[in-house]
Amino acid sequence: MSQAQNTGQVMKAVIRIQRFNPDVDRKPYLADYPLDITDDTTLLDALETIKNELDGSLTFRRSCRHAICGSCAMNINGKNTLVCNRRVKAFLDGKGRVTIRPLPYLPIIKDLVVDRSAFWEQYLRVKPWLIPPASYNENQAPNSEFRVMPEEVAALKNAETCIMCGACYSACSVVGMNKKYIGPHALLKSFLRVMDPRDSAPAERLENVGGDDGVFRCHTIFNCIDVCPKGLNPTQAIETLRKLAQKRRDFEAARVERQKTLEADHV
Repeated sequence: MSQAQNTGQVMKAVIRIQRFNPDVDRKPYLADYPLDITDDTTLLDALETIKNELDGSLTFRRSCRHAICGSCAMNINGKNTLVCNRRVKAFLDGKGRVTIRPLPYLPIIKDLVVDRSAFWEQYLRVKPWLIPPASYNENQAPNSEFRVMPEEVAALKNAETCIMCGACYSACSVVGMNKKYIGPHALLKSFLRVMDPRDSAPAERLENVGGDDGVFRCHTIFNCIDVCPKGLNPTQAIETLRKLAQKRRDFEAARVERQKTLEADHV
């Protein structure tokens, strides 16, 4: 048992994990692992104890253990979340069990590891990088920063704190029906760039997300909000993009005027 589990009263729990090895299994199945836990035992602690002490073939992703890398997103008792910072005790049912499955709507590579190729393809589709103002010279370091006003930062709605965990994407019922849908994660990143006054391609971005597989495909079911470990609101971002997409030319003209002041401060 890890040091993180050595505090508090020990109790019994059953960690029920969906297993699937495509080399030998015809379909996924659930396997039960009895485990001693304490109040402080996280779901990730439990998975690592199982892998280290009970079944070394168990496969899952994890990295930072601090809810910032997003690699350990899984489905716990039917709801997507991170496992590194959630306690086992909070998820136990009346029989002392917790059920861990891989993220839904994504192909399973093995056990709790899913193929995120479609997730990353949609992310790249929105060009999530900043396209800077014309005054920026990539071959020469700028003399000063581009100055952004506090209200412009507030308009980003903390979208920059998204950790790309995939919880919202795999909770989206539209994604489940249509893999061509851009998805709440990528639309949130597009929102981040569209609202950033330093970005010089808002019209292009709004045209990109305003197609049949973009913001107007969202059914506004709010699953993405419910599962976001950072408390973000992709649905609100999508609604904002919808409104801006309908007047993208005017928005682009306003951005050009705003960047004139950015460039003046930057020189």
